[in-house]
Amino acid sequence: MATEEEIQKLLKGLHDAVVNMDEVAAQELSQVVLEKDVSAYLAVTQGLASGMNTVGDLYARQEYFVPEVLLCSDALCAGLEVLRPHIKVSGVEKKRQIVIGTVEGDIHDIGKNLVKIMFEAAGWTVHDLGRDVQLHRFVEEQAKTGSDVVALSALMTTSMMAMPKVIEMLRAENSDVAVMVGGAPLSRDIARSYGADGYADNAGEAVHEAVKMLEKLNR
Repeated sequence: MATEEEIQKLLKGLHDAVVNMDEVAAQELSQVVLEKDVSAYLAVTQGLASGMNTVGDLYARQEYFVPEVLLCSDALCAGLEVLRPHIKVSGVEKKRQIVIGTVEGDIHDIGKNLVKIMFEAAGWTVHDLGRDVQLHRFVEEQAKTGSDVVALSALMTTSMMAMPKVIEMLRAENSDVAVMVGGAPLSRDIARSYGADGYADNAGEAVHEAVKMLEKLNR
């Protein structure tokens, strides 16, 4: 059993492995996580995902560019490959489905892709529409798949203005659909004003937020 100090050291190591584009370190530290009986979900959310959040910040500040982000993603996936089979998320009792995408007019998808990975790791079926998604596609995909949740991402203040329109369109088609939003320019208050059922400010919290949201809605 690992001590708290050892756990924090492992989490920082996983974070740094992603930021430093080190696939080998990500794999090796993930193996140590399992050997030390540390929560795989904790390692993903507060280690690997935390590192990718930092990468997103570096990209936004133009300190990292697409090639670096892709290498960081490779390190993330290397660790996730080890940890994914051992992830257990409390509160998820049945197979859930989610439609996810970055709204029309926005081509940023690093955060959305990380959220997608977290839901997949937690056992959800993810229908990823990609980026710059036309608004009606969210409605069509939810109707086609019967997904429990629709997750909308926006990284620009201009594109996030499309969110309330999408939510209105979704509600008109299916009043029971649960909608979660996220992205740098949003907040929980903004999400509420848009009519969203939930909000996640980082990928590590997205799955738990979705589960809590569905429980609150009795779904």
